[in-house]
Amino acid sequence: MHLSRRITGILAEGNDGWGVFYRARDMIAAGRAVVELTIGEHDIRTDPTILAAMDSAARSGHTGYAAIPGIAALRRAIAERVTARTGVATGPENVLVTPGGQSALFAAHLAAGDPGDRALFIDPYYVTYPGTLRALGLHPVPVATNPARAFRPQFEDINAVAGGARSLLINSPNNPTGTVYDRATLDGIARAVQDHDLWLISDEVYDTQIWEGAHLSPRALPDMAGRTLVIGSMSKSHAMTGSRIGWIVGPQAAIGHLANLATNTTYGVPGFVQDAALFALRAGAALEQRISAPFRRRRALAEAVLAGQIAVRALPAQGAMYLMLDIRATGLSGEAFALALLERHAIAVMPGESFGNCAAGHVRVAMTVEDNIFTSALGTLVEFAQEMTRDGAMRRHLEAGPRTREKF
Repeated sequence: MHLSRRITGILAEGNDGWGVFYRARDMIAAGRAVVELTIGEHDIRTDPTILAAMDSAARSGHTGYAAIPGIAALRRAIAERVTARTGVATGPENVLVTPGGQSALFAAHLAAGDPGDRALFIDPYYVTYPGTLRALGLHPVPVATNPARAFRPQFEDINAVAGGARSLLINSPNNPTGTVYDRATLDGIARAVQDHDLWLISDEVYDTQIWEGAHLSPRALPDMAGRTLVIGSMSKSHAMTGSRIGWIVGPQAAIGHLANLATNTTYGVPGFVQDAALFALRAGAALEQRISAPFRRRRALAEAVLAGQIAVRALPAQGAMYLMLDIRATGLSGEAFALALLERHAIAVMPGESFGNCAAGHVRVAMTVEDNIFTSALGTLVEFAQEMTRDGAMRRHLEAGPRTREKF
C-alpha cells in the first residue's frame, strides 16, 4: 500500500533539520547531563493559579464537548485583548479558538490556498512552516532575507517571488532571529501583499515578549484587516505550551468557514482548557510580564557575556526568547559548530541551517534555563568559538603555504 505524497513529502528529503536536538536527547537518555538551549520551552512551568482554574473547571464538569468556535466568554476576551493591543476593532465573530498555534497555522493556510498554489514564507523560518505547507499540498516558496538587515524582509525580495502566490506567512517578534518588524518593514510587506492580492498570515505568538521597540500587528495597517489572518497562542505568553490552546483572528466570513473546518477536524478545544485560558487572560498584563521577565533578564546577561570579543556576534534580540548568534568567524557551519559544541561541552543549541538557508553560519540559543546555567553555558560557547576561530586562522595560514619574506 502506498501512502499519499502529502504525508510522505512533509519533510524535505526526509530531514526536519533537528539532528542536533535529537542527538542531545539521545545523550540525555544515556545518562549524560546536557544543557539544552534548543527549544522554546519555559523553564518555569504554567502558573499554579492557571492549573487550579483548569482543575476546578474539569471537576465542575466542563469535560464534555465545548463550543467548537470557542466558548463565548473566551472569544470575547481574546477579541477585547486584540482590540486593546492593536487598536483594531475586533469582536467574537472575528475569533476562532484552536488547539494551539500550530493548528491555527495549518487551518489558516488551508483557508488561504488550494493544492498546488504557491505559499510564501520568510527565511529564516520556524521549523514547521514549510512542512505545514507541504502537508496541505501547497508549494512552499521562501523569501530570502539578509543578516545585515537583521533578517527583515524587503518589499523587493517579496515582490520578486510573489507572482502567482496566494499567501505570505510572517512572524514578528521572530523565531528564530529575535527581530521585531518595524513600521517600514510592515509597510513593505503590506504593499507586496496588496499588489499581489495575497492573504497575509501573521504569526504573533511572541507579542508579549518585546525587548526593544513595539509590536505592530499588520492587521492594523490601512486596508489590511480584510486580508490578514493573525495567529495567537497562550503557549509563549502564559507558559501554557502543553495545554494546546491558540486562536485565529480574521474577517468574519473567513472565521465562519474555519469554524466549519474545525467541526470536521479537531472538533474544538476541551472546555476546561478554555476556562483556564479565560482565567489566564483575565489575570491581565501582570501575569504576562512575570512570565516574560526571565527572558528580558537573560538577554541583558547575554549582552555582558558577549561583550569584548569578536568570535561570536549577536544579532539585536528585540523580542522572543532566543538569541541568534553569528559564528561565521569560526569558519564552521552552524550545524558543525553545534554538533562539536554538543560533543565537547554537552551544550545543545540549534544550528541556523535548521531554520533555512539564510541563517547558515549562525546558531539559535534559547534563553530557557536558569540564569547561572545560562550565563555559564553561553560563556563556554564563546570560549569554544574563540578556540575554533584561532584554529581556523592557523589552518588557513598553513594552507596558504610559505610566503616570500619581505626584504627591508
